[in-house]
Amino acid sequence: MEAHVFSSKCVFSSLKDIAGKKVTIMGLGLNGGGEATVRFFLNHGAIVTVTDMKTQEQLATTINSLEPEIKKYGNKLRFVLGCHQIEDFENADVVIKNPGVKIQGNKFLSCAKSIETDISIFLRFTKAPIIAVTGSKGKSSTVSAIHYGLSKAGFKSFLGGNITVSPLTFLAETDETTPVVLELSSWQLADLRGRNLLKPKISLLTTIVPDHQNWYGDMESYVQDKKLIYAEQSSEEWTICQGNDSWGKIFAQETQGKPLFCGTEDSLTQHNGAFIASDGKGYIWLPGMKTPELLLSDLQVPGKHMKTNALNAALVMYLMKIPSKKISQILSTWPGINHRLEYFYTWDNQGYPVKFYNDSAATVPEAAAAALEAFDQPIHLICGGTDKELDFEPLAQKLKQIPPLSLSLLAGTGTDKLLPLLKNPTEPYDSLEELLKSVKSELPQKSGIVVFSPGATSFGMFKNEFDRGKTFKALVQKIFV
Repeated sequence: MEAHVFSSKCVFSSLKDIAGKKVTIMGLGLNGGGEATVRFFLNHGAIVTVTDMKTQEQLATTINSLEPEIKKYGNKLRFVLGCHQIEDFENADVVIKNPGVKIQGNKFLSCAKSIETDISIFLRFTKAPIIAVTGSKGKSSTVSAIHYGLSKAGFKSFLGGNITVSPLTFLAETDETTPVVLELSSWQLADLRGRNLLKPKISLLTTIVPDHQNWYGDMESYVQDKKLIYAEQSSEEWTICQGNDSWGKIFAQETQGKPLFCGTEDSLTQHNGAFIASDGKGYIWLPGMKTPELLLSDLQVPGKHMKTNALNAALVMYLMKIPSKKISQILSTWPGINHRLEYFYTWDNQGYPVKFYNDSAATVPEAAAAALEAFDQPIHLICGGTDKELDFEPLAQKLKQIPPLSLSLLAGTGTDKLLPLLKNPTEPYDSLEELLKSVKSELPQKSGIVVFSPGATSFGMFKNEFDRGKTFKALVQKIFV
């Protein structure tokens, strides 16, 4: 399917121009982006219609959170839930599209006079230097580490995008001195095609693996959207690619920005980026350096892939002119983030500690495979969920190479694809609570590690991966007492 190209023109010439305009927000959602967009446009004087295919009951959490705005702007705020009405798109001055909505073949969006997103509106009106991050694995951990590092180094930094924080929430606080770190999904990037808005001071592409193939149908279309992160960069800006990723070399050849690599020592040549050496530490080697400088030493979070994420962040911090010694000190205190190999609980198993890690944001098989490698001892692994037209062979192979002490599976179409690849498959559970009760009854009386790393999405059993992670943590603390 041919990619849609948006207009570079905007119905708003300034933020003041929003007042009195009819704005339809397509997709309220449960993750905060739609909610923040509603607040933003109401606060700027727009007449807002919110429309979502979900019902009022399904969206109750978000609607309840908007109660102050409902009371304050009652005559300027209207909800159309459980359906879309074509006139709300035809009569709007602009439609603010949720990135999870396809524009191709959408009869409602085809009637819109103008289409924007919260990201496009933010980029039109901010003067902040942008650090943009995309990829298949490690995006959220990387942006978290960058934001943490910049903030600890003294910058007034902001973090938003796909990490469930709309940048519209902090637009008014940004200026030329406030770096903004944006995590951008392939869908959010696709919504910027043709707008000529995304010109990051630093763009960073993490490892690329097959993802969202149920949406794209092929890797070429998926990667083409990823490439939009550097499409408008100039020779004065930086593009960071992964040295161990074949796609990284392609990105480096294509970008107009100055390419740098992040990877292992054998994947880089001298003077072109940062690498993890045989001693397990991270170093930087750029033009003008006679020898590499130490950039990354100890981390609190486990796993080789987390060290790579932190090294990407360290390279960004260096480009932001933070001294290497200070970078190493700051990142040694980075605690990681929710739902990404998040340590959250220890259960006393009759005198033996059992640690629990929540890796619910692992929504592709390769991420669950990485969780197996993250620890220096065998783990008890919980995985499984819904398929996105992905290949589960990488996870199956890793399970053979690094067999867990036990493997418990959540039911789903992804699990159905994984089961035939396993040597001794176990019956999947339709309930996470029942699965955890079984894990508790079968854990041996000794110290251990339990990791929830699904390697799949959560549709059908949970609202999303964040709801899945929160549910997991709550059930663990309820059952393992």
